[in-house]
Amino acid sequence: MNRFWISFLAPISISALLVATLITSTGCGGQEESRGKKDASESAASETAPATSPTPEEPAATARPESSAPADLDQALVLSLAAFAPRVKGEAPKTLPARMEFLSRVGGEWQLTSIEAPHSNVFHKAMSYTTADGQEVILTAAGTAATMKLWTKTDAGHEDTTIWERDFGGKFSRMRDVEVADVYGDGAATMVVATHDQGIVATIQPGPDGSYEVTELDTEPDTFVHEIELGDVDGDGVLEIYATPSEPNKLDGSVQSGHVVRYVPAKGEGRTVVADLGDRHAKEIYVGDVDGDGTDELYVVLEGRVSKASRELEVEVEVKRYEAGTDPEAGVVIATIPDRLCRFLTVGDVDGDGKKEMVAAAYSSGLWLLRPGEDPNSEWDVSSIDRNSGGFEHASILTDLDADGKDELYVASDRHKEVRRYTWDGSRLVPETIYVREDDGGGVFTWNIMPVPLSLAP
Repeated sequence: MNRFWISFLAPISISALLVATLITSTGCGGQEESRGKKDASESAASETAPATSPTPEEPAATARPESSAPADLDQALVLSLAAFAPRVKGEAPKTLPARMEFLSRVGGEWQLTSIEAPHSNVFHKAMSYTTADGQEVILTAAGTAATMKLWTKTDAGHEDTTIWERDFGGKFSRMRDVEVADVYGDGAATMVVATHDQGIVATIQPGPDGSYEVTELDTEPDTFVHEIELGDVDGDGVLEIYATPSEPNKLDGSVQSGHVVRYVPAKGEGRTVVADLGDRHAKEIYVGDVDGDGTDELYVVLEGRVSKASRELEVEVEVKRYEAGTDPEAGVVIATIPDRLCRFLTVGDVDGDGKKEMVAAAYSSGLWLLRPGEDPNSEWDVSSIDRNSGGFEHASILTDLDADGKDELYVASDRHKEVRRYTWDGSRLVPETIYVREDDGGGVFTWNIMPVPLSLAP
């Protein structure tokens, strides 16, 4: 095992990174998430989003001077990051070691601590995980090198143990997403992993002796799998795996096809296409019972498209809903969002009425609240939460850290170098800024936010 020491961060900004993302990469064919076996310039350039995406029209809401959160919370937030060194004029952006940041509420203050890991340059996800012997640890999915690790907190710091490392043999080697559930029906907390760039979807089963067995369910050359979701859409009591394979990423207006596929390992069922998106693709999906009928549904975010000629937005983001048995070429459009990219859907009960809402975090048009009506297969009510919030990933999560019966919305607005907390005031979600990065000329991409026990934070 390797040991990495914990330190308080000198906060950094994304201003230089946003400049860097306007560069066209010559080594990855215009692809976006090029954090593979490439240098930092390609990594930054490949995360570009079009300058012609819709821009905010409403001013930012005034942040409250003090947080509405209790003085102490027993859960923290962990942010998964790719960080960049301060930009040097005439030089390509330089990636820094992969970083996890923890925001903890202690003594009436939001405190930031971090873990850095030089084995990779990005953590795509970090989350809490309970091992077979009942130990609480942090599970991470990283890229370049592609590693799945468990991090155990000790008196001396956090010690990491690699449970899977793989060179996928293509241009990139990344663990892109992970979810955890009993997908084999054996009572084990099995990890399901999406990877780049050979289309591998894999499971990692824990053994009672502390071992971990990797099973690769699928592989497809030159394919990116961005997202994993787990649920029981057909209502038979057996969990299904849903994944989003697509062609390598493009942001120049070229067609990028994709689909959503399903696996049912407990039944021995391999890949089945459940959403055929034609010349569209999805990087974000959600599986869960949003409408409250007792059965999970699949929600698919179809990314928009910018005209190659005019660079104007010509196809907006659509959110589609699929129930069990829905024709893969069908699906119901429940919402349209005036943006090119939308990489986060999060679901919870924002107002405490016992009904779930969905929040869509779009690239440049802000945060959107989606509410189903009496007929969830008709168009949902869509309203703006905050147009002055944004970022390439725009990582967001609904979770009830203060245990008041209403989920708060936590958002990394990388465009503004802020992490924000939104709470329901009786009529709307009201923002407050809980962390602001200082501008030292560097930058970050926040890839994910998750709640973790406070005891796991540095």
